[in-house]
Amino acid sequence: MKQTNGQQIVELFEKWAPKSLAYEGDPIGLQIGTLNKPVSKVLVTLDVNPKVVEEAVKNGCELIIAHHPPIFRGLKNMRTDLPQGSLIEMCIKHDIAVYAAHTNLDIATGGVNDLLAEALKLENVEILEKTTAEKMMKLAVFTPKEATEQVRDALSKIGAGQIGEYESCSFTSSGEGRFKPSNKANPYISKACELSVVEEDKLEVVFPVSRKNRVLKALLASHPYEEPAYDLITLDIEVNEKGIGRIGTLSSPTMLSTYAQTVKEQLNVPFVRVVGDLQREVKKIAVLGGDGNKYINIAKRAGADVLITGDMYFHTAQDAEAINLAIIDPGHHVEQIMKVGVADYMTKACSKSKLVCQFIPSELSTEPFQLV
Repeated sequence: MKQTNGQQIVELFEKWAPKSLAYEGDPIGLQIGTLNKPVSKVLVTLDVNPKVVEEAVKNGCELIIAHHPPIFRGLKNMRTDLPQGSLIEMCIKHDIAVYAAHTNLDIATGGVNDLLAEALKLENVEILEKTTAEKMMKLAVFTPKEATEQVRDALSKIGAGQIGEYESCSFTSSGEGRFKPSNKANPYISKACELSVVEEDKLEVVFPVSRKNRVLKALLASHPYEEPAYDLITLDIEVNEKGIGRIGTLSSPTMLSTYAQTVKEQLNVPFVRVVGDLQREVKKIAVLGGDGNKYINIAKRAGADVLITGDMYFHTAQDAEAINLAIIDPGHHVEQIMKVGVADYMTKACSKSKLVCQFIPSELSTEPFQLV
């Protein structure tokens, strides 16, 4: 059986969490080593430290997929007598590549924030703040009547004409086409230097901008004319919305004190910090993995009663209190939920693509805080 290489693994991963989703300047992607090598085992971790690398070595992993980039700021040197340089040296010596997926994995459908929303049993889940969306385009192409169905079928097969839960959507109108081929042309209908008037259909379909090249390729391959006439129009309609954080509802209202205890249990943390009146009822819940200090006003505008997020600053907590937004802070480390989530997703994706690779969730905790 043909070996799977690192590049194949990453290409499959990036179909799920493409780099284009990440915040500008976020240092994602391959950080250490090479993907141009066979990969049979991948360790999935929240952070990369020496113990995690030792775990990867022990398990025979050639690649680590991490949520937090081990190289977050540009290196001015790589001194192996300092912690970061020593970590990089350790990976290189053991030929272990390190790939980071940070905000792109936060934003991706099924990524960190969806995993948290699922663990918290939220219902009617939506994006908290939109970060990106894709414009729609419309193709209007003129075809001889006998070729309309073959062009329509070719466009439908590559996804043109999908609107929400409906596919193969199109509109056809009829009219006359006029053209006069030059003496260098090789016309499908008519003769060179003769004006022709033929019955044609105008076929219209919509599709996301990202499919433009595939749509045009399918059009040109299926259309009988040497020079098909078509219009491409960018629409104001947006699809494929992606965003940071999630917001949803509880099945029934509950007291903040009770819900804080539930969050503690559902996210498996030793404690949570809470801002707000413990006796108030809450129902609409926003969640954002990692540091959510910048999102208190966004959560409030979205109608949240509570924002569940980590690393809450003292003064930001006071600001949340002032706008009557409750906060439940379970810490930054709850993002470790991605270890099992990524391993499960990639195991299924590789099986579907007939790639052989084992994904191992790290068993180590990289939580630096302890309760005493």
